[in-house]
Amino acid sequence: MKIRNRGKREYLTAALAILAVICLLAGSLGTGPTPAYVRAAGKKTKTVKWNTKWKYADKSAIHSGKAKLYYAQKKRKDKVVCINAGHGTKGGAGVKTLCHPDGSAKVTSGSTAKGAKKATAVAYGTTMEDGTPEYKVTLKLALVLKDKLLAAGYDVLMIREKDDVQLDNIARTVMANNNADCHIALHYDSTKKDKGAFYMSVPKVDSYRKMEPVASNWKSHEKLGKALIKGLKEKKVKIFSNGAMAMDLTQTSYSTIPSVDLEVGDRASDYSEKTLKRLADGIVAGVEEFF
Repeated sequence: MKIRNRGKREYLTAALAILAVICLLAGSLGTGPTPAYVRAAGKKTKTVKWNTKWKYADKSAIHSGKAKLYYAQKKRKDKVVCINAGHGTKGGAGVKTLCHPDGSAKVTSGSTAKGAKKATAVAYGTTMEDGTPEYKVTLKLALVLKDKLLAAGYDVLMIREKDDVQLDNIARTVMANNNADCHIALHYDSTKKDKGAFYMSVPKVDSYRKMEPVASNWKSHEKLGKALIKGLKEKKVKIFSNGAMAMDLTQTSYSTIPSVDLEVGDRASDYSEKTLKRLADGIVAGVEEFF
C-alpha cells in the first residue's frame, strides 16, 4: 500500500518509526569517548564522577574523587582538553598500582625502576627551590591554562582544582579517556638546572609499543607532544634538548586518547604569573596545532 493511501494512524506510526531510527543513530554517535560536548547545550560545567564500567577502571586503587568539565561559551571548537595538574593526592604515595594493564614490567627507569610491575599510585612530586611543593605549582599553571583554553573555544576537563583530589594516575587517565579528546598532564622535573620544557615520549621498545592500548595510540601521543613543543617554542619558552625524553609512564600505558606528560620546567624554573601565562599561551598554541 502506498503511503498516500494510509490513514492518520498509519502516518503517525510511520513518523514515530522514523523518529526512533533517528534517535537510535544519534545515540550511537554519542557513545564514544567524548560525548560530553554533544550535551553542552547552555551548560557551563558538569561534574564527572567515577564509573566502574569504564575500561581499565578495575586497575585503579584511588578513585573516590571527582573531576569537573567546563564548557566553552564562545567560539566553540567541540573539543575537550583534559588538564591534569600533576600530583596532589594525599596518601597516593603509599599505594601501588600496575604499571601496565596486562601486568607486564616497566621498560624504562624513572620514579619507578625498570622491571617493576607496580608503581606508586600518585607520587608526592618534587619541591621547587623556594620550598613550594610541585603539586601547588602545577595547579597554578592548570588554572591559568583552563581559562585560556576556554577563551580559545575548548571545553576543559579539570582533574584537579584543589591541593588534593582522590584520583590516582590510572583514575585520572581513565577519566580523560572517557570524557576528553586529549590529555595533558603538567609536571616539573626534579633537576635543578632550569633546563626547559619537554614531553615524555613513548619508549622505542618493541614489546611496549606492541602492548595495548599503547599499540593503537602511541603515534597520536607523539603527535600531541610534538605539537605542544612547537607551540611552546612559538611563545619563546625554553625547550630542553630536542623537546622529548622517552619514558614508560602509567598515564601513557593506559591512555586510549592522545596523551602526554608535559614537563614545563624543573625545580629551578621561574613560575611567576608572567611565566605561567607564557607557558599557558604556548600550550594553547600547541593544542591549536594538534587539532
